[in-house]
Amino acid sequence: MQFGIFSVSDITRDPVSGETPSEAERIDAIVQIALKAEEVGLDVFAIGEHHNPPFFSSAPTTLLAYLAAATRTLILSTATTLITTNDPVRIAEEYAMLQHLAKGRMDLMLGRGNTAPVYPWFGRDIGQGLPLALESYNLLHRLWREDVVDWQGKFRTPLQGFTSVPRPLDDVPPFVWHGSIRTPEIAEQAAYYGDGFFANNIFWPKEHYIRLIRFYRQRFEHYGHGSQQQAIVGLGGQAYIARNSQDAKRAFRPYFDEAPVYGHGPSLEDFAELTPLSVGSPAEVIDKTLTFREHFGDYQRQLFLIDHAGLPLTTVLDQLDLLGGEVVPVLRKETEARRDPQAPDGPTHASRVRAKYGDLAPRQPRPNANRGDNVTGGSPYSDTAADLSAQYPEL
Repeated sequence: MQFGIFSVSDITRDPVSGETPSEAERIDAIVQIALKAEEVGLDVFAIGEHHNPPFFSSAPTTLLAYLAAATRTLILSTATTLITTNDPVRIAEEYAMLQHLAKGRMDLMLGRGNTAPVYPWFGRDIGQGLPLALESYNLLHRLWREDVVDWQGKFRTPLQGFTSVPRPLDDVPPFVWHGSIRTPEIAEQAAYYGDGFFANNIFWPKEHYIRLIRFYRQRFEHYGHGSQQQAIVGLGGQAYIARNSQDAKRAFRPYFDEAPVYGHGPSLEDFAELTPLSVGSPAEVIDKTLTFREHFGDYQRQLFLIDHAGLPLTTVLDQLDLLGGEVVPVLRKETEARRDPQAPDGPTHASRVRAKYGDLAPRQPRPNANRGDNVTGGSPYSDTAADLSAQYPEL
């Protein structure tokens, strides 16, 4: 079981101090938060992708590459990589490069995003969001597994004899989670490819996510990737921890009440009752998190949101001390004791290399030293030259 944190990268006014951090301050803070996550023994740090205020994370691979150089054990991931507004060719290139720089300590979560204005900024139509997501991942999946790709679809120009570089580290593509709040087609896509399914598990009652996860598990088995218990599931969650419940609620209430997403809505108590939000002592957060397994079955990754709604950096770092020091060690012990023997471990690059190669050395694509592309030996210019000669015989 992997435990970690994720951030949506919001820049929000602190309702207690009245201060709003600058972009520079918030970016510096997220680096400190990620480093602290590794220090306290967490497994994963994930960052979202947004291209509009009040968020700062428009270039997650840049941030994660920086963190890869500054950490040693942390798995670096995304809380959403926008499969709809990013070109899948660029996703293939950028995340393969990150995989090399991180020595395999990375994966990514694909999603469609929920900010409507972003689509036209990148020349996309939100009305085509779902078919765009499905087609784009079909191409991305092939780009990481086929050295030379011929492809034609509806939403981008065709590819002929295309090789995405760099090739994945050890010829093992980055592990992909498909993130969804409400869309069964995305759960179906994750199951079809045998990828992971990440249920946001923040805003909706558990019954909603129970249906999505059950559907994903059934389809995972249907496509022959293993039993339903062997499906790879991740969950989100929100937590605010203090030594006792009263202090936790008192400290978090002003942030909850003014939060951009759910502020001025249900009370803190009602929202915590209806959703996975945990506000209380370490024991209370542990008890509530353990109920996730009862609802959804064994799962492989639990990520907590702890830095949102204007919470100051010092508070978030204190939260990490409690999460890593008192909550996660108990969760590790209890989840392992209750785990079904069929349930797989959380995915890592090392485990996936072993699954593919066993004791053999992994394949490492190498450029042709004399001419041609990096896998076939054919000249990367030959087709272009022939096309130009045909069009312009005078050349």
